[in-house]
Amino acid sequence: MRASTIKFETSHAAAGASRAGSRLATSLTLAAMSLGYGVVQLDVTIVNTALDAMGRTLGGGVAELQWVVSAYTIAFAAFILTAGALGDRIGAKRVFMAGFAIFTAASLACALSPNATVLIAARLVQGLAAAILVPNSLALLNHAYPDERARGRAVAVWAAGASLALTAGPFVGGALITLVGWRAIFLVNLPIGLAGLWLSWRYASETTRARSREIDLPGQLAAIGALGALAGAIIEGGALGWNHPAVIAAFVGAATFAALFIWRESRAAQPMLPLSLFGQRLFALTSLVGLLVNIAIYGLIFVLSLYFQRINGLSAWWTGLAFVPMMAAVLPVNLLAPRLAERIGPCPTIVVGASVSALGCLGLLWIEADTSYWMICAQMIAISGGLGLLVPPLTSTLLGSVDKARSGIAAGVLNATRQTGSVLGVALFGSLVAAEGAFMAGLHLSLVVSASVLLLAAVVIGLGAPARG
Repeated sequence: MRASTIKFETSHAAAGASRAGSRLATSLTLAAMSLGYGVVQLDVTIVNTALDAMGRTLGGGVAELQWVVSAYTIAFAAFILTAGALGDRIGAKRVFMAGFAIFTAASLACALSPNATVLIAARLVQGLAAAILVPNSLALLNHAYPDERARGRAVAVWAAGASLALTAGPFVGGALITLVGWRAIFLVNLPIGLAGLWLSWRYASETTRARSREIDLPGQLAAIGALGALAGAIIEGGALGWNHPAVIAAFVGAATFAALFIWRESRAAQPMLPLSLFGQRLFALTSLVGLLVNIAIYGLIFVLSLYFQRINGLSAWWTGLAFVPMMAAVLPVNLLAPRLAERIGPCPTIVVGASVSALGCLGLLWIEADTSYWMICAQMIAISGGLGLLVPPLTSTLLGSVDKARSGIAAGVLNATRQTGSVLGVALFGSLVAAEGAFMAGLHLSLVVSASVLLLAAVVIGLGAPARG
């Protein structure tokens, strides 16, 4: 009797240890995925504080700085759907680790760049790696947390880490540039990448491979061509003039590639972007809103960074501090948004968020070169607060508009459309302020365009969504 009792207690202890080990593995998998998504978001905002320092060191004007930012977002937007499909086909863990390794190596290349051309090329590779990291981190979380409630909490931690990285980006970037130099903003990615790689290798478990999933290479090439040509046309239009033959050719190329992309996706057996998804009205509307909102917000972040540094003469440190209240507003409003959506509905919450951001843009229209920071701080907080309010219901509404089996591709489309908006916003607003001596006029026009597209987003979702949306 005593021997059987000891045997039972031993097996019970072993089972308990196994469960504890499993919980530790899933927690550290979450940590690795959060590092992956966090470093992607960190590089969205940390670079903006370094724009002036990069320009002084490497040479070049606003157009080159636009390419430093846009190269990252172009690759991010263009590759994210294919990266998710690649993870489904050969395993999300393998692809995620490859993405982390590429991102880390590209960060080192950015830090060592001798000129703007090399930096832009390295940023392009960084964007490719970011596209690999985001969808596959979600796939690995979905695999690690089969329970829906636990998975929801894990995704909340994953998203909160990204919000923290977005908030910390300008502050950390300003500090590193002041103390070490702009190259340090890329070197900080190296320990993050090494930690993420080790945690992924040690604790993440591989997903099931779906070998029947094809990679839509022609669609991928057409998407890259359309987005790259359009961004190039807008960026160089500000520098060369809108009637320059190269600019006109780039616009024609963008239209041609876009037509080829739509033609390919309508006929492919396994398209990169299933066009049938846009037959769902809410899916189409929320995708459009995501595009419009990012045009306004991320385009403004770019030109405001230049305003603080080139017009007001602020250092990278003070520029980083100037953005902290704006970025910090996003996380608490993110947490408030679901409660408001439960009370008034997700689509009305999106309308409120877009309208608040638009009012913030209109409130900045009187900004001048010598305007006190404290006179524009509240408007900047309103712009980012509106963004924080609309993103959670926007995401949940889009995902809820399609069958659960297609939630992965739906999330990829939202990320792709939002990153495309970021590309277009930086390209357009950068071209508006690029003319010599016309920065403030370009900034005012950027604010008008931002307010207009945000109000358009509010109208689109407010009038186009079903009554119960």
